[in-house]
Amino acid sequence: MGIKLRVNGRNIEAEKGETILSALNRHGMHVPTICSMKDLSPSGACRMCVVEVEGRENLVPSCSFPVEGPLDIRTHSPRVVRARKTNVELLLSNHPDDCLYCERNGSCELQNLAEDLNIRERRIPGKKSPLRIDKSSPAIIRDPAKCILCGRCVRICEEIMHTSTLDFAHRGEALTISTTLARPLNYSNCTSCGQCVAACPTGALIEHVQFPELDAHINSPGKLLVVQYSPAVAVSVAELLGYKPGTDMGGIINAVLRRYGFDRVFETSFGADLMIMEQARIFEEYRKGGHELPLMSSSCPAWIHYAEQYYPGLLPRISPLKSPQQILGSLIRDWFERSPEHEGKELVSVAVSSCVAAKSEARKVEMTRAGLPVIDLVLTTRELARMIKLSGLDLDRLEPEPPDAPFFSTSSGGKLSAVAGGEAEATVRAIFARSIGNELPPSRLHRFRIHKSYREMTVKEGEEEIRMGTVSGLANAARLLKELQSGKRKLDILEIMACPDGCVNGGGQAIPSDEEHLRSRTRAVYDMDNGSKVHGTHRCSNVQQVYEKQLNLPGGKPSMELFCTSHSKRETLL
Repeated sequence: MGIKLRVNGRNIEAEKGETILSALNRHGMHVPTICSMKDLSPSGACRMCVVEVEGRENLVPSCSFPVEGPLDIRTHSPRVVRARKTNVELLLSNHPDDCLYCERNGSCELQNLAEDLNIRERRIPGKKSPLRIDKSSPAIIRDPAKCILCGRCVRICEEIMHTSTLDFAHRGEALTISTTLARPLNYSNCTSCGQCVAACPTGALIEHVQFPELDAHINSPGKLLVVQYSPAVAVSVAELLGYKPGTDMGGIINAVLRRYGFDRVFETSFGADLMIMEQARIFEEYRKGGHELPLMSSSCPAWIHYAEQYYPGLLPRISPLKSPQQILGSLIRDWFERSPEHEGKELVSVAVSSCVAAKSEARKVEMTRAGLPVIDLVLTTRELARMIKLSGLDLDRLEPEPPDAPFFSTSSGGKLSAVAGGEAEATVRAIFARSIGNELPPSRLHRFRIHKSYREMTVKEGEEEIRMGTVSGLANAARLLKELQSGKRKLDILEIMACPDGCVNGGGQAIPSDEEHLRSRTRAVYDMDNGSKVHGTHRCSNVQQVYEKQLNLPGGKPSMELFCTSHSKRETLL
């Protein structure tokens, strides 16, 4: 039996021990909050969600106040509204006045609260922050002057990503959020996952925006401008353009990018196809050679960064392959350097990804060729949406167009890499195709698609048996790795994604993004696979063509040189 609550004259029920905010949200009642985040421990830091409880002298924070008995609550009494308005005015007192130029203009929660509370002037003067903008990271820019000390970045970095790069420092008026010893981000243990960027309610944390740098290359006669985009981008950019969440915009993206000025448009899922083909071969070699299993994935740059810092002993068990975008970037550069149309032109390679860490990955020494990056610019889904809006094109009048040959996928295997577990699923398909010659139907692996942060499954066909697992969120990964190291759990293949639910929830995706939007993106990816005529990467005609013309066989010298990298222990200031 629930506990009776009376809220604004309406009777509702709450479970004992749940917070007032949780009970209100379940019954469709909105209370503004900044510091509260789903599945994270409550902090009560912002005091925006305060409510009036009869019999209590002070207002109480609804996000951290547990329900123990019947309560009479008022969520929008004059006293409560005055308190919220004062809180916002205090936050605005020393906030920069650059809303027109701020990266978060239009998606800033502080801006929205000021509008909702009808704040139209700076009533409380404050002292401007003397802290400087940190641009040291190639992925994330930190502007402490815009920080409102909600602590969301601190909690998501600690509880979800298990790195604790950011934390509160000092006390009282000097309180700030800082890295260890207040050093720049590039000296810290930051994995560049970008989840703090997605969590930040203001512009205190933003991605290192690169799309304006395209202006120097667009429509330049001396440049060959090539772009690739990931499957997670194709199913998520719709939200930012006013379309139904989960709409596959791939065909429209192709048309827009060509009209924007790109000479060639390719799919990163083709790089995922190649990675899966090579991964199946590597798994066979590991198993026959007596290597310690599981073979762990290497497609997530934030996970690789994390492993190099915290699990150097596990590096030999991580696949030596690059990420799909780096694989395709390397192949593109090699392909066009051999092509007559490249003669006399400078190749500019651009990648559009849902991953903020891809910006840092593109600058890693291990990913360069002759000392130069194979991918020159990395844009996020948010940057692509802004670029599309800037183009002035009417998307409703555009006809969908296919990507350019030969680097586009005719199979759905590579597209599965957008969701947590998709890479493992596609790899197992490829392994069975190589070992027994039969393709596993998607229905055999649907049980692997349940919505959990960790899942595993044993697949058996004939004498072939593979135990595969997937985990997303680095805190979940850390717990699983301890079980593997202790021998408590046994796996053959393990896919690890830093961002919860995989690339569809990457740090470069739409802000804000609710759980229903995330489910829509995931459904769109699985729908593509379920409706595809070609599921296995080994049956992709373009993959076969590229191997015949350029790579010979999986594991051959050309593919080893283009697609493989090395992982080594990373020393950072913790």
